[in-house]
Amino acid sequence: MIRICIFLLLMFSGFLSVAQPVAYTVSNAHSHNDYEQKEPFWLAYNAGFGSIEADIFLKEGELLVSHDVKGLQQHRTLEEYYIKPVLSCVQKNNGYPYADTTLKLQLLIDLKTEGVSTLKKLVELIEKYPALQTGTVRWVITGNRPADFTVYPSYIWFDGDIYENYSEQNMQRVALVSGNLKNLTPWNGKGVIPEPGATAVKKMVEKIHGMHKPIRFWNAPDVVNAWYKLMELKVDFINTDHIAELSSFLKKLPANSFLNKDFYKTYEPTYKSDGTSAKPKNIILLIADGTGLPQLYAGYTANGGNFNIFKMLNIGFSKTSSDDDYITDSAAGATAYASGKKTKNRFIGVDKTGRALPLLPDYAQKKKMSSGLITSGEITGATPASFYAHRMDRDSTYGILQDLLSSPVDVLMGSGVKEFDAALSSRLKENGFAILSSVKDAQNASSQKLLVVDSIASRSMINGRGSWLQDAFASTVNFLSRNKNGFFMMAEGAQVDNGGHSNKVPYLATEAMDFDQMVGKALEFADKNGETLVVVTADHETGGLTLLNGDIQKGAVGGQFSTNDHTAIPVPVFAYGPQSQQFRGVYENTEVFRKILKAMGE
Repeated sequence: MIRICIFLLLMFSGFLSVAQPVAYTVSNAHSHNDYEQKEPFWLAYNAGFGSIEADIFLKEGELLVSHDVKGLQQHRTLEEYYIKPVLSCVQKNNGYPYADTTLKLQLLIDLKTEGVSTLKKLVELIEKYPALQTGTVRWVITGNRPADFTVYPSYIWFDGDIYENYSEQNMQRVALVSGNLKNLTPWNGKGVIPEPGATAVKKMVEKIHGMHKPIRFWNAPDVVNAWYKLMELKVDFINTDHIAELSSFLKKLPANSFLNKDFYKTYEPTYKSDGTSAKPKNIILLIADGTGLPQLYAGYTANGGNFNIFKMLNIGFSKTSSDDDYITDSAAGATAYASGKKTKNRFIGVDKTGRALPLLPDYAQKKKMSSGLITSGEITGATPASFYAHRMDRDSTYGILQDLLSSPVDVLMGSGVKEFDAALSSRLKENGFAILSSVKDAQNASSQKLLVVDSIASRSMINGRGSWLQDAFASTVNFLSRNKNGFFMMAEGAQVDNGGHSNKVPYLATEAMDFDQMVGKALEFADKNGETLVVVTADHETGGLTLLNGDIQKGAVGGQFSTNDHTAIPVPVFAYGPQSQQFRGVYENTEVFRKILKAMGE
């Protein structure tokens, strides 16, 4: 018997190793009182749960499923509700409960009537089905357990009690250890677990893990915040009555969580010219597409509590609605910044009637200033295009590129599009543009104008874009600084928005950190130059991100999304340098344009 137990312990190392899992999956979910679900067994099984619970009573020779005596019904037998469904799955999957043979399934059977007789009947029932005795499905007994675990077949396991001291022989048959969380803490699932309960729970988990057993708490709060806290404590099975909600939560956990392992140093501003009334020579507008406070704070958390943007002292909020909708898109949002006019969604550099609007590079040209645009996306993307093109459809990419011919923009950097053909390339060269395929080639460019179409720009940080945005910023600043009259520059961190649309916290956090590193370069330049105003904002927020979990010291952050589209939430505006105090307050996005013009002396 002992040899059999040891063999099965090794076979089920997948179960026992979850005592301290590397990552939580739906296999860590336990369907509490599963028989009360609309579809007993199948709802939890189809969600991929690793553990399913059924309470049973022995009545008149039948094992009936119910939470109490009042609920007993003759047709609700364990065999019909659980045994036969499990058998059908095992037969379908060649002896395994799930098609994915790495997935485990335990049936937690809670004995509500006298233990020995009820368990004897359960063993007799399982003996009818040899396919359920192989160990691929684990039958775990809880409730009125017998005193001796060792006399039962090797496929029968037991749920230990957190306060019980078991013999060595009985402990070998314990599959997991469970307990009432309320005996350790009255915590209601909101906020942190108060002391002394938090320490008591932690010590109990450590105790059970020290015995190399997984742990489960019943009577635990069954909400998102509680799930996060239980995972932080390394509780192995998450108890739930909300199968769909917990299943969705766990399946999305990799996309909703990020642990940064590569912190970067931030710049320490001098603040020498910050908030002065002097007229700035240069204006740098940095736009993080789709970025609200949650995205910024995700980046801040992931970088261990250091963030360049959060060192800027003059802060406001921009209301982002477009002319025709409560929620803007990037086209209308960027056009508001570029022109000072509200327009319809999808419109680029035109008012709501389609009339072309003068844009910030046009105003800069009047003052003999140079202009440059950078994006970690396509050069015809809605945000950069709103500063040089005039179209009623943001997807009119060839027309947008043609508008570059009549724009005063001196530098444009980003990735290319298929519409960028030889004929257009020739015309741009005639207009003075040097066309390069790498930002590295731009560092020593001597041409009158500069167009960098670099495929690396459109890669995500996760997929290896590296320092492209900072390199493009440095090259553009160097190029534009040749003009003694100063420059206007817009640089876009385009892909925070992609992370919001795809509902992926790792994507948006890495993009937010990359954007912040560019902001650090801008602040450093502003301090060295002494005549540069830096404005940092976004066109809108994307994803409706809510941060629900994090550890600043570890660089860990987790959250949930409410949508895969834009939201109407106002976005922050940060400013640094001369005239930065003008950007305080809450205002329409069009006011950013007017404040920039005022800083220019218009």
